[in-house]
Amino acid sequence: MKYGLNDLLALMTMLRDRKYGCPWDQKQSFDSIAPYTIEEAYEVMDAIVRGDREDLQDELGDLLFQVVFHAQMASEENAFNFSDVVNTIVEKMLRRHPHVFPDGTFDSYATPNALSEQQIGEQWQKIKAEEKRAKGQASQGLLGSVPSSMSVLSQAVKLQKQAGKVGFDWQNVKPVFAKIREELDELEEAIDHLSHAEAEAELGDVLFAVSNLARHLSISPEHALMQTNVKFRRRFAFIEHQLSELNTPLTDCSLEELDQLWERAKANGL
Repeated sequence: MKYGLNDLLALMTMLRDRKYGCPWDQKQSFDSIAPYTIEEAYEVMDAIVRGDREDLQDELGDLLFQVVFHAQMASEENAFNFSDVVNTIVEKMLRRHPHVFPDGTFDSYATPNALSEQQIGEQWQKIKAEEKRAKGQASQGLLGSVPSSMSVLSQAVKLQKQAGKVGFDWQNVKPVFAKIREELDELEEAIDHLSHAEAEAELGDVLFAVSNLARHLSISPEHALMQTNVKFRRRFAFIEHQLSELNTPLTDCSLEELDQLWERAKANGL
């Protein structure tokens, strides 16, 4: 038997049932589930980085379950349900893609698109602003649309991107390298002569500058760092495996010996 979306929705309703459901699922709230939602999104990204399509299928299911969980809790409050979530996103995507659906419906599909990618991005932002005005939402300033709940690296990139829209940005990548070197020098100075709090602030400046470099290179810093994390895990596992075959504890090795095994891992393409 192959299950479908209706089965998933029914399952979620049963899990939350006050009489027959699961005690853990029953007691959850939007606040308690939110961290799991973020965690599942990262696990989707991890599967993508590892190129594991089977795991990606599994993780996408876990992420979808989070959406269904939130929708079920909202339904219990008579706020909205899963169908409302689907309807809202379809309406929004139709509205925000007038170059694909000129009249905002499926009926107008298959009209040739004459916009560049930059024009599409500008159009998207304009439509978003119009939507906010229609809802009576006051302007929060240029950076107000950047959620503070985003991961800090992604948040830094988005803040810089927003500021760049009004010209507060370098025109090429070379000054960004200079800024990183400047921030590293200031960090080194802070470590030698300033307090821990001031060193922390300077490290933040370094990370902000590096995230700016990622933006100028059109690279996601989150994705890049996750790839490096995966690589580090892989190479360190190689070291552990080699030492295990020699019955040698990690703690018995010098840094030089561990470094040699690390280089062997690199040489083996790990």
